[in-house]
Amino acid sequence: MRKIPLRAAGCLLLAALLLVTACAGRAPTAPAASTAAPSTATGVTAAPVGSASPGGSAGLFGATDIAWLQLTVAMNERLLRVLDLVPSRTTDPAWLRFAARLGTAHRADLSTARRLLAESGAPTTNPHEGHDMPGMVTDEELAALRSATGVAFQRRAGQHVRAHLDQAVRIAIAEQRGGIHPATTALASAVVRTGNADLAGLDRLKQR
Repeated sequence: MRKIPLRAAGCLLLAALLLVTACAGRAPTAPAASTAAPSTATGVTAAPVGSASPGGSAGLFGATDIAWLQLTVAMNERLLRVLDLVPSRTTDPAWLRFAARLGTAHRADLSTARRLLAESGAPTTNPHEGHDMPGMVTDEELAALRSATGVAFQRRAGQHVRAHLDQAVRIAIAEQRGGIHPATTALASAVVRTGNADLAGLDRLKQR
């Protein structure tokens, strides 16, 4: 896993959960998250924790909730760049259907994650801007996709989609275990469920 600079202690909390997951090969058991902004060994203060807006999702947001939402937004934005290329790079009907369905679902998740972030009171800036993280297609990889067509494109796009889905499920499991905000952990549960189903769908595409 590539190391990246993270700008908030909430991101560090989530990264620690992911490290446990990667090392153990299973979902981590995380300590209950505090609603206070904890200090870390690096001296960075966690992302602010706020209450939901009136009429919004009930409950407080923990640092892990905010970190997961920020990372989910960044990852989905990157994946959509890949999916948006599919109609112009392949005519395979199965791939076109798969990409369209995946794009619709990820746009919906992106909208929900952005709304929850707004309710949390967290900064609207993307703390992962410019980061090349696991599950995120890089600018160089996106350029390579734009130069490919047909089966070559499908192979490369499939690799990026799989990397995204694998990582999305992994960090969503971490949020399920470490998050405290009900609507955010519910979104994470949905990501795990649909992510595993989409991985199975990708396997079927590969077998054709």
